[in-house]
Amino acid sequence: MHRWFALLLSLLVVACTEGTLRVQPAEEWLGGEPEAEAMVQTFREVSQAIGEEARSQCLQQTTGQNCEFRIFVDLNPQAPANAFQTLDDKRQPVIIFTRSMIESTQNADELAFVMGHEAAHHVLGHIARQSEIASASAVEFGRVAQLRGGDAAAIEEAQKVGAKVGVQAYVKDFELEADQLGTIITHNAGYNPLIGAKFFDRIPDPGNRFLGTHPPNAQRVQIVLETAGQLGLTQ
Repeated sequence: MHRWFALLLSLLVVACTEGTLRVQPAEEWLGGEPEAEAMVQTFREVSQAIGEEARSQCLQQTTGQNCEFRIFVDLNPQAPANAFQTLDDKRQPVIIFTRSMIESTQNADELAFVMGHEAAHHVLGHIARQSEIASASAVEFGRVAQLRGGDAAAIEEAQKVGAKVGVQAYVKDFELEADQLGTIITHNAGYNPLIGAKFFDRIPDPGNRFLGTHPPNAQRVQIVLETAGQLGLTQ
């Protein structure tokens, strides 16, 4: 059962691209051409600042959790705009940006905000929390299937559905939590989250779909505005 839990969570928690993922540490990434020099330098500076602040927040808010963030660039030139947080085999927090995502940000504040959001997922323990939710929901769905007389295959299928439904029922709340803490991380790292949140103006609005993976953009912006206001920031 743990095997398909891991598979399901890898699909829900991180949005990996197809094929083998080849990455390079932010501090080693060169961009590939001279005209990318400014973008590369900005990415390195933001990665260092956000990484340090995320580590500080992690040490303050957690106990026994690995807080040594590593930030990488996906070297696949065809990979779509994407950024995600995951864990390596040593449970070290990893944040990966595709080049398209880096290029899609218009300034250092937007880049910092996206990175701060991803770092916040780890500080808040979202991968572990999703795993717990998936497990509990899978057990319950499997129990119901068994009570209805389902065979082993039907029970396993019910568990898979239960895990997915359980996670998706909470995933939008997790995104808002990460937006809130990400705002704080962005600000403390020396960037303006209000400018950073302008990134939402240019991405598709997922709306308020039942069992969707992301909340409406307006709701996310509102969280940023409220949190920034508490930090003394105004538009």
